[in-house]
Amino acid sequence: MLILLAFIIVFHITSAALLFISTIDNAWWVGDVFTTDVWRVCVTNNSTCMAIGDHFSEYQSIQAVQATMVLSTIFCCVAFLVFILQLFRLKQGERFVLTSVIQLLSCLCVMIAASIYTDRHEELHKSTAYFIDVSQGRYGYSFVLAWIAFAFTLISGVMYLVLRKRK
Repeated sequence: MLILLAFIIVFHITSAALLFISTIDNAWWVGDVFTTDVWRVCVTNNSTCMAIGDHFSEYQSIQAVQATMVLSTIFCCVAFLVFILQLFRLKQGERFVLTSVIQLLSCLCVMIAASIYTDRHEELHKSTAYFIDVSQGRYGYSFVLAWIAFAFTLISGVMYLVLRKRK
């Protein structure tokens, strides 16, 4: 039982780390001379960065991605804290339902963020507000980590739903 508990804790911390990295790091859309994420666009040659602001035509889509990624990270951290509290407060045989619900909300938020970015990426990168052409790029590792975090949070949410407190 102790090994299972350690695995669940490590799995949850890994999910949170993936969410933090994918939310913060500047690699959702990359090219040969630029990197961009949901916060800024950077030219890799001279380290010039520009924040993505309301002068972009698809700023509302970017804001939706920003908000849902931040929410998913917050929900994942809150779910971990609730799990620790429930670990000591639940009676034997009860399920970690509240932890599961919060973790599944985190899963839903990261899925929404990655789906919006997937759907709107062409319009996002054709904007004339960028100081360089970012239309010729590819998905970066932060985008991939967001989808992996989706799978991890889904799996851990289901694990918490199934998990019972045992001796």
